[in-house]
Amino acid sequence: MASLYIKDPDTAALAERIARIRGVTKTKAVRDALEAALQDARPKERKPELMDWIEQRRAKHPLQFTGRKSDKAFFDALWGDA
Repeated sequence: MASLYIKDPDTAALAERIARIRGVTKTKAVRDALEAALQDARPKERKPELMDWIEQRRAKHPLQFTGRKSDKAFFDALWGDA
């Protein structure tokens, strides 16, 4: 069985204090603190790069074509130049 000896008296006092507040053993208090630190140390999920995001967005929301021809006459009509 391995043991952990905390040589620094201030650190040992902190472990004892938090253990007393939480009503657990010092070992449990140290374990909980280390597990919380490990969660914080894990790399966060990376945000997708712009092109990845666009690809995912297009897959979820494909463009719907109207079947209308979008040539110069179409755009002229939009602008009232027809």
